Amino acid sequence: MLRLSKRDRLTRLAELCRVNSEALMASLQFCAGHGIGAFRINSQILPVKTHAEAGYEMSDLPDGAEIIKHFEACGRFAGENNLRLSFHPDQFVVLNSPNPKTLAHSLAELNYQAEVAEWVGADTLNIHGGGAYGDKVSALRDLRKNIEHLPSPVRTRLTLENDDKVYTPADLLPVCTDTGVPLVYDAHHHRCLPDGLSIAEATERARATWETEPLFHISSPLEGWNGPKPERHHDYINAADFPPEWLGWPLTVEVEAKAKELAIRQLQQDMNPPGRNQTSATGIAQRKNPRA
Repeated sequence: MLRLSKRDRLTRLAELCRVNSEALMASLQFCAGHGIGAFRINSQILPVKTHAEAGYEMSDLPDGAEIIKHFEACGRFAGENNLRLSFHPDQFVVLNSPNPKTLAHSLAELNYQAEVAEWVGADTLNIHGGGAYGDKVSALRDLRKNIEHLPSPVRTRLTLENDDKVYTPADLLPVCTDTGVPLVYDAHHHRCLPDGLSIAEATERARATWETEPLFHISSPLEGWNGPKPERHHDYINAADFPPEWLGWPLTVEVEAKAKELAIRQLQQDMNPPGRNQTSATGIAQRKNPRA
């Protein structure tokens, strides 16, 4: 982008943003037509939006207001079809970083994604707890402090997720309780980084942090639980990895699998086999109880 003149760059970026809005609508239409009740929007839906040199405001782009209307149309479609939309900012978004530049970049990225979330009606900006930096207690204190200073469009959508390297559900649940930020419980990460809580206990405590329908994550290990790196995600989901504690109540489940919609279709089939009573099955293909 920086090889282009500013005028050509903004024209090119406007075209990319417009095409991405059209791709988002096509994705939502696919979900609505295939029993998929939730969709995670790519963090680069507005390319290089927060880049230090190539970044821009929508008002800078040719037809920027019209592009926003395209995204708002996506939001209306999602609402009409009961599709839950979310964002999962990239791993460089760290709210407890001791590096001021990293923190500033993280805040800029969250503000940008919250802006798009406003257009499309997405209710979740999900991030991990961040680093421990040699002192987990202090790092969690910094996380709490920085959450408290977030602008409302970010704060009202922010969620925290346990990861497979640093922060477990037991680490983050007190932060969630103190700040009112819900916990996105990732069962795969919890199995990789246990903390003494059972899946049932973590599920119940995570569920209690939500005032709306909870959103959780499911994935399976690429080479099995006894493989060399169980944290690596498989293309598909092993139905045996879906916690039975997640059944029987309203829940949004984001399927984190390399095969994407093919993995969802396979999981729907595995959990709702032909001949099974659909009202008593897991209902993963339905809008709730749970939806994916």
